[in-house]
Amino acid sequence: QVQLVESGGGLVQPGGSLRLSCAASGIIFSVYTMGWYRQAPGKQRELVATIGSGGGTNSADSVKGRFTISRDNVKKMVYLQMNNLKPDDTAVYYCNAKRFSNDFWGQGTQVTVSS
Repeated sequence: QVQLVESGGGLVQPGGSLRLSCAASGIIFSVYTMGWYRQAPGKQRELVATIGSGGGTNSADSVKGRFTISRDNVKKMVYLQMNNLKPDDTAVYYCNAKRFSNDFWGQGTQVTVSS
């Protein structure tokens, strides 16, 4: 079965950094578009960043210049390097794998940015 397992979340002060990881199994990882999404309390889930099978990336304006998505097709891992974190980055961050009609989600990892 397909599994996406996020890790790396936690509590960090404003201006700090975190690196989220997503371990994928049960898919031909290299052909999937991978993404990070987040959902803050009381808000809709929103796109953070995606990375395609060819390595092209897309990210939300709110995180451009601060967050970087990357992938390792050998390890079947997706990463989100988050720098200069702000309180409004606080959310549950979800890993996503998508290809055509296939769409899979991880369980989420909490990121809290607070003094």
